[in-house]
Amino acid sequence: MKEQVLVAVPLFIFMGYLLEEGGLMERLFHALRLLLGPVPGALYVAVLLTATIFGIASGTVGPTVAVVGIMAAPTMIRAGYNVRLSAGAITAGGSLGILIPPSVMLVVMGPMMGVPVIDLYAASFGPGFLLAGIFIGWTLVRCLIDPRLGPPLPPEDRAMPPGSLLAELARGMLPHVVLTAVTLGPILAGMATPTEAAGVGVVGTILMALGYRTLSWRGLKAAVILTAQQSSMMLFLAVASNVFGAVFTRLGSATLMTKTLVELPLPPMGTLLVVMLLIFLLGWPFEWPTIVFVFVPLFQPAIMALDFDPLWFAVLVAVNFQTTFLSPPLATAAYYLKAVAPDWTLTDIHWGMAEFMVLQLIGLLLVMLFPAVGLWFPHWLYGK
Repeated sequence: MKEQVLVAVPLFIFMGYLLEEGGLMERLFHALRLLLGPVPGALYVAVLLTATIFGIASGTVGPTVAVVGIMAAPTMIRAGYNVRLSAGAITAGGSLGILIPPSVMLVVMGPMMGVPVIDLYAASFGPGFLLAGIFIGWTLVRCLIDPRLGPPLPPEDRAMPPGSLLAELARGMLPHVVLTAVTLGPILAGMATPTEAAGVGVVGTILMALGYRTLSWRGLKAAVILTAQQSSMMLFLAVASNVFGAVFTRLGSATLMTKTLVELPLPPMGTLLVVMLLIFLLGWPFEWPTIVFVFVPLFQPAIMALDFDPLWFAVLVAVNFQTTFLSPPLATAAYYLKAVAPDWTLTDIHWGMAEFMVLQLIGLLLVMLFPAVGLWFPHWLYGK
C-alpha cells in the first residue's frame, strides 16, 4: 500500500470515466465515419480507429467499449453491417485501451513484475498498434471479399463539405491529442511520474469537457462513483494477493513451481510457450487483476531463470492479458457491449469476439518471434 505509482490507477480510471461522461469521443467518431464513408467496411475502421485513439487518452476498457457501442451499434444496424463482425470490432477495439498507454493494467503490472512503468509504457506501443493494424486489415479484407459484411455508407449519410469535415475531425481529435501530450509526453520524457501525469490528465479532461460544454454535474458524480467502485476492488485485490503470495512462497510452493517449469524437457522458448498458454487459459475464468497479482509472480521466477528479458516478458504478458476481455465465459467486454446494444444476442457477440481473439493470439506470436516489436521503442528512447 506504500507503492506510490498505484495512486495513478484511480486517477487514470477517473480520467476514462470523465471522457465517457463528458462525451468527448462522439465528434471524433462522427468525423471518421463521414471521412471513411466510401470505403467498404468504413464503420469497422472508424470504430477501431476511434477506440484506439480513445484508449490512448483513457487507458481503460469498460468506458471505451460502452461509448463506442452506444455510438456505433445503431449506425451499424441501420447500415446493414454484419452483427458478429460489428460486435467483434467494437469489443476488440475497446480492449486495446488496456494495452496502449496510459493503460491502468501497465501501471499495476510494473511494480508487480519489477519493471519500470515508463519502460513498460514505451514497450507497449509497438504491440498495441500492431494489433490495431491487424484488426483493421482483417475487417477491410473481409469486406473486400464479401461487401455485404460492411457496405460503403450511402452518399446521403456522408454528405458534408470537405472544409466542414476537416474542421469536425480537428475538433474531435483535439481533446485526445492534448490529453495524450500532457499525460504520456511527460512520462516518456522522464519529466513526471505516472501518478503526476495522471493528475494533470484528470484536470485537463475536466477543463476540456467544460470547454466543450459536455460535462454535467450528474456525469461528474457518476464518474466519481464508478471510479471508486473499480479502483477499490482492484487495490483490495492487490493487498489480498500479496498476503496470498507471502503464504504461498513461505510454504515452498513457488520454489516448487519454478523448479518444475525450469526442468521441463523443453528449450527455453518451449517453456515460455507453456507459460503463455497457462496465462491464456487462466484468462477464461479470471480477470487480468487476479492473474497479474496471484499467478504471474509464480511464473516469473522460472522465466527469469531462463535469462529472458524481463521487459519483453512483461510485454508478452500484457498482450496475453488483452485476450481475457474476449474469452468466455467471463469475457467482460461482451457484457459491456450487451448493456448498450440490447438487440444483439450474447451468442452473436461471443462469436464475433472469437475471431478477433484468434487475431490477438497471432499478434502475441509475432511479438514472441520478433521481440523488436516491443523493445525497439524503449531501446531507441532510453538507449537500453
